[in-house]
Amino acid sequence: MKLLLDFFPVILFFVAFKVAGIYWATAVAIVATVLQIGYLRIRQGRTEPMQWLSLGVIVLFGGATLLAHNDTFIKWKPTVLYWLMGGALLVGQLVLRKNFLRSLMGAQMSLPDEAWRMMNWSWTAFFVVMGLLNLWVAYSFDTDTWVNFKLFGGIGLMLIFVLGQALYLNRYLKAEP
Repeated sequence: MKLLLDFFPVILFFVAFKVAGIYWATAVAIVATVLQIGYLRIRQGRTEPMQWLSLGVIVLFGGATLLAHNDTFIKWKPTVLYWLMGGALLVGQLVLRKNFLRSLMGAQMSLPDEAWRMMNWSWTAFFVVMGLLNLWVAYSFDTDTWVNFKLFGGIGLMLIFVLGQALYLNRYLKAEP
């Protein structure tokens, strides 16, 4: 259920794009993200900082897309979000000497420092590459191809990456007795 909720705005963006075009899809994504945050606040009583960041980025870049009637802004949105996430992990590691992934997930799994560091660097690199890949698709192909990539390519690459992370981390995880 949580996975569906996380991808709710992206899926609605995709459907709205196929039915009504990029500007309607952008408006739908903004409304869906606001509804998503509202639902989480009511249901869980809190919202993750990443969800607030995502809301801010979609409102800013989606709003610019609608106001300027220029789809370039919405095409930059995934890259900005990826780079903000990667940048946060990088700043946390290098400047604050804190592994944010460990802070988020340390209660769920016990890993040696080396594995946490590797995971942090891997996610940082993944976010940088995804941001670059998004820009390449946005500027090298038509909007329809970009929207398809945003949904299927982005989610597919994320799934492959997460499976790779799981395989790497499996050697460090102990089986429950």
